[in-house]
Amino acid sequence: VAAAALAWYEAPSGTPPRAAIFEIFAVTYLVIAIGRLPGFRLDRAGAALVGASLMLAVGGVGIDDISRVIDFDTVALLLGMMIVVGNLRLSGFFRLVTGWTVARTRHPLALLATITLTSGLFSAFLLNDAICLVMTPLVADIALRLERNPIPYLLAVAMAANIGSVATITGNPQNILIGGFSHIPYSAFAAALAPVAAAGLLATMGLIAVCYPSEFFNSTTLRLVSARPPHVHRPLAIKSVLVVVVMMAAFFAGQPPAKVALIAGGFMLLTRIVRSERIYREIDWPLLLMFAGLFVVVAGFEKALLTPEVIDGIGRAGLGDTGVLSAVTAVLSNLVSNVPAVLVLRPFVGQTGDPQHAWLVVAMASTLAGNLTVLGSVANLIVVQLARAEGVTIGFWEYFQVGMPLSFLTPCSGYGGFPSGRHERQRHATQSSGAAGRVSGAGLDAASGAAAHADDRPPRASRAARSGPPRRRIVRGQFGRPRRA
Repeated sequence: VAAAALAWYEAPSGTPPRAAIFEIFAVTYLVIAIGRLPGFRLDRAGAALVGASLMLAVGGVGIDDISRVIDFDTVALLLGMMIVVGNLRLSGFFRLVTGWTVARTRHPLALLATITLTSGLFSAFLLNDAICLVMTPLVADIALRLERNPIPYLLAVAMAANIGSVATITGNPQNILIGGFSHIPYSAFAAALAPVAAAGLLATMGLIAVCYPSEFFNSTTLRLVSARPPHVHRPLAIKSVLVVVVMMAAFFAGQPPAKVALIAGGFMLLTRIVRSERIYREIDWPLLLMFAGLFVVVAGFEKALLTPEVIDGIGRAGLGDTGVLSAVTAVLSNLVSNVPAVLVLRPFVGQTGDPQHAWLVVAMASTLAGNLTVLGSVANLIVVQLARAEGVTIGFWEYFQVGMPLSFLTPCSGYGGFPSGRHERQRHATQSSGAAGRVSGAGLDAASGAAAHADDRPPRASRAARSGPPRRRIVRGQFGRPRRA
């Protein structure tokens, strides 16, 4: 703060204090990377808010610019989804479905597959953090009562939640951001990344089974153990499921996701069953606060330091290549977390040859990179903390032995479906030149045909031989467009 104040004081009058703005940006992201400010009780959300307030103080962003730099569509979509998912969770729906499916498996490998697919499928359409909150205690309880090693099954919950969430815009917060920035339709986003998620879930099952052979490669038959009966509020569960079905149908029909989610969230609050205060406790307010603060911090940094020339130069220095962009996104996501990484990359992605293609790569890489270490995503931390409350400790190396190969293997499956930026530009250039050639050829053919037809007509009488005043004749140009002659 002192350094920023000094840089602001020394800046020439009427010019943005570029040194102060850079220091605010750098320190804000450093605190987010660490998770707290040493010596202070300040978390990531608080760091984003303090950084935003300092940007206002030094003039990096004006108070009138706040409503413009904060992407309220993204905030509204995230808020609406949190309200809907909160109602599903309070109704007992998640525990009912998960418990019913998990308790009916008879072999450890089948149990692993059931947990992986359930976590991945729910996370594909609903926020993955909420799925981890529901499934972790349930899976730990069933594994312990079956006298099995709970760690591989809990790893499946976390890793499948990360991978499954890559499939759609509403799977995780960074995808919600990317959907707002790129304006990619919900159905197009899912068509591009759902196959990546499906391949990743299969890879998750295979790697966990290989890393724990004594747990899965045996002839053990699991005894019938039912999950503890959850408290299910049937009317609320039915209402919540119907709202989710209608909401997803509207997403795939092309309706604006923020509008649909906010309407669905408002409708879910109209109830005589659950008090609104209980729903509010299900909302991740610190995450919304961090979003708003980071929008302001990044906007001030971009305005003062990222000139169009700088953005264009960095955007064209290899970020158009799928492999380079994936690597940069993965590294940033593990350094400062995936949401801040997406915000930093935003100015540069727009300068690539195909921004929508680049945003899909960022969505894939930022999400799948979360499986590298236990600190890679919030979903991982939720599983580790809730497992510890159940008496199960997941160490760094226990996670890393599966997460490291998985984080390299899953992007490769997506990389095969994404052409490199160079190939993509060549394809567009080829299509454009081919289309131009077809239009030109059609025009020449039309002109030649017109000339041949003119030769077949009988000779016209001279103008002097025709009665009446001379008239201007209409001829056709090369592309059939009429002009006066």
